Amino acid sequence: MAELVQVAVAGDETEAEEMQTLLQSAGIDAEIDAGADDPFTVRVPEEEVEAAREALEALTEPDDLIAEP
Repeated sequence: MAELVQVAVAGDETEAEEMQTLLQSAGIDAEIDAGADDPFTVRVPEEEVEAAREALEALTEPDDLIAEP
């Protein structure tokens, strides 16, 4: 299995799920990861990082949180 890489940080679970759905509709596997006190992060396989970032940038507002590594 490919290593998962964080591509976005969401403010809450709903936002994370929306990003996950958006990525999955673009054909990109995405997982949500959340720690007890951490924000929700959206992670994708390493080879899909660039496509995932492009999909999120194309379909979200520029001011939304797009995490850089």
